[in-house]
Amino acid sequence: MRQRPFVLSTDPHAPFPPADSAMRDPDGLLAIGGDLSQPRLLNAYRHGIFPWFSAGQPPLWWSPDPRMVFRTDSVRLSSRFRRELKRSTWRIRADTCFEKVITACAQSPRPRQDGTWITSGMRQAYIDLHRQGHAHSVEVFDGDHLVGGIYGVAIGRMFFGESMFSHRSGGSKVALAALAARLCEWSWPLIDAQVENDHLHSLGGCLMPRQTFLEQIGRLVDQPSPEGAWTHRFGVLAAASLSQASVP
Repeated sequence: MRQRPFVLSTDPHAPFPPADSAMRDPDGLLAIGGDLSQPRLLNAYRHGIFPWFSAGQPPLWWSPDPRMVFRTDSVRLSSRFRRELKRSTWRIRADTCFEKVITACAQSPRPRQDGTWITSGMRQAYIDLHRQGHAHSVEVFDGDHLVGGIYGVAIGRMFFGESMFSHRSGGSKVALAALAARLCEWSWPLIDAQVENDHLHSLGGCLMPRQTFLEQIGRLVDQPSPEGAWTHRFGVLAAASLSQASVP
């Protein structure tokens, strides 16, 4: 394990150090510097690395061990929440308002966190990825009102989740469950959730050793999948239909 983070070259195509050489304290810090260009971001995700830093800091790149993931057939919604969903009129779509989703994620307060890690530069970098068909949002609507959502990066058949939000209670849960349901239908087995917390555990998230994670995504990112916006492929999903999913 490294004693200090690797300093990245200014060349956006330069390779990262191996993810398993990340520091133990703080857990997973691998590299510092570089930029948020599309080549660097896509290269990072392909190798199990993601950026996470605050305003005023240089880019920090992470690959924690273990890794929080969701298996797409095992997102857990409580029995009470499923009963509520049976009466829901919410609808879920994809890639119809990516910029609104990432802005809502940036503005959502987080427990024990001042400010946001989704800086203006970070926001623009993922909007650019979205315009190139690499970043996607899943959006929950009550009529015309956006009430929840999630966004992340897709490479091959692997989805790397970045952030989610709720404007109404349960909005982010519905977004995650809908995303998992569609990905499971498409034979995408995993959603990366990066760093563990109690909320993700309550929704069925589990810890995976970093080496196992790297081996699995190494295969998934090279599998073919249609490129471009997900709007038509995802279609419109009724939130009420998620109440029928089996409980793992």
